[in-house]
Amino acid sequence: MASAVKRLWPQAKLAIGPAIENGFYYDFDFEGEVISEADLEKIEREMHRIIKEDYPFVQEFWPRQKAIEFFQKRQERYKLELINSIAEEELSIFKHAEFIDLCRGPHLASTSQIKFFKLLSLAGAYWRGDEHQPMLRRIYGTAFYSKEELEHYLHFLQEAKERDHRYLGPRLGLFNIYPEQAGAGLIFYLPQGAVLRRTIEDWLIKEHQRRGYYLVSTPHIFSEKIFKTSGHLDYYADYMYKVSSPAGEPLILKPMNCPGHMLIFKSRLRSWRDLPLRLFELGTVYRYERSGVLHGLLRVRGFTQDDAHIFCQEEQLEGEVGGVLEFVESAMSKFGFSEFEAELSTRPSSFIGEEKLWDKAEAILEEALKKKITNYQINKGEGAFYGPKIDIKLKDVLGKRWQCATVQLDFALPQRFNLYYIDREGQKRRPVMLHRVILGSLERFIATLIEHYKGALPFWLAPVQIKIIPLKEEQAEYASRIYQRLLDKSLRVVLDSVGESLSKRIRTAELEKVPFILIMGRKEQENQGVNVRTRGREVLGFMKEEDFLSLPDIKDFLEGGS
Repeated sequence: MASAVKRLWPQAKLAIGPAIENGFYYDFDFEGEVISEADLEKIEREMHRIIKEDYPFVQEFWPRQKAIEFFQKRQERYKLELINSIAEEELSIFKHAEFIDLCRGPHLASTSQIKFFKLLSLAGAYWRGDEHQPMLRRIYGTAFYSKEELEHYLHFLQEAKERDHRYLGPRLGLFNIYPEQAGAGLIFYLPQGAVLRRTIEDWLIKEHQRRGYYLVSTPHIFSEKIFKTSGHLDYYADYMYKVSSPAGEPLILKPMNCPGHMLIFKSRLRSWRDLPLRLFELGTVYRYERSGVLHGLLRVRGFTQDDAHIFCQEEQLEGEVGGVLEFVESAMSKFGFSEFEAELSTRPSSFIGEEKLWDKAEAILEEALKKKITNYQINKGEGAFYGPKIDIKLKDVLGKRWQCATVQLDFALPQRFNLYYIDREGQKRRPVMLHRVILGSLERFIATLIEHYKGALPFWLAPVQIKIIPLKEEQAEYASRIYQRLLDKSLRVVLDSVGESLSKRIRTAELEKVPFILIMGRKEQENQGVNVRTRGREVLGFMKEEDFLSLPDIKDFLEGGS
């Protein structure tokens, strides 16, 4: 691909082009020339010519100075920067035809062995991910061993595109983002989205209270001092929004909730009888993300977590971690996810606390994992600076992985905040702290739901569960009475007044992915019933109101509230 680009745009400068999980990309600096998605077809045609010409891939090893002189002559400044970051004195070079590039390899024998590929998209990417560096053009592509595999993957991409929450969310009236007017990465929940979010929040509150958590709430803005105490200021300063009071006091929009929960723990003397103490908050936090990485609901600058911190005795840890993992399994089942994976992330190179306590924490988490989840992997060095963690990634209907639950074991922060409780002997003891989320960021989880269900949310989650459509004005009063009775049962129902044609109103309800559509004409009015359709366009036909309310989804909702 890179050689085809250089043939077509000789002035283009090469940056970096790795293989990735589902294909490859290459970054280019086109030096002011604009290229578009339409140019991908032209690049593909040139790639096919290179493949047909059957050039062998040849590897050579060049002394560092030879490589520097070669790329200096071609004014490939990004390659020169890469060379300066490589320690080896002898560099691996690959070439085919007139194209020469830095590459470790390996490669196929020749270009003709490449058969089935497709260039997929264009994107912007800062050089080395730094927003202060030049913006490059990234071309994504993919390749497979067979035509069938390629076609299967392209079908998957089309299905993923149709499920993309950035497209479905605004179209279904769930959320929007107004980067120019309000700021990038800040989510506005529209009426339907606010209902969805509140439904999830209500379920979370109920489930946490049922499991012995106490609901708390902390401010959105804290003194900078608390984040110095916690150590977050040393590790996350670049992600914090710093402000100051009119008196000049340094303040921070909170990027995490844990320091506030530690202050609540310290608000009174605690004894061993109080432990475990589980504090839960739907806490909104703010983190600065570079504009180049913002992505719909997945990477934002303000988001809400179902955040909890469990303060317990050391001997209670395994049971509490197991309880969190059980909660995760229950939540995933409730929201319709049956597959997920776990990762255990261990001590990073930069950390706080004692190594022996880190070793103990990692062992406790792994033991709890073994009892609950068998398919987990170890991510060495990827723990938080204050403790190791378990991350749960669920799989959606397309097999895409989504980060959701996390549980982190922390011996360090209770020490920094001088937390203690009084044990059975009347002595001061240090509690251990678990940081955990179940769904994680509500924004990310809502994106997951949208894409998993393609916007057709389960009945208990659907912002509008039932839409009533009177056929004519003569049925308006009857439809209004049914509407009010359903509202009185706390069902989320909308009455579509007479105006547009019946077919258009039904089509609108289907596009809105409303689970049930109730049509009321003269026959329904005379027989005191409703004509029922589902969003899957299945016509259930005439039903008495009580029979409609006995349908499984509705009955479950009315009996359980969700």
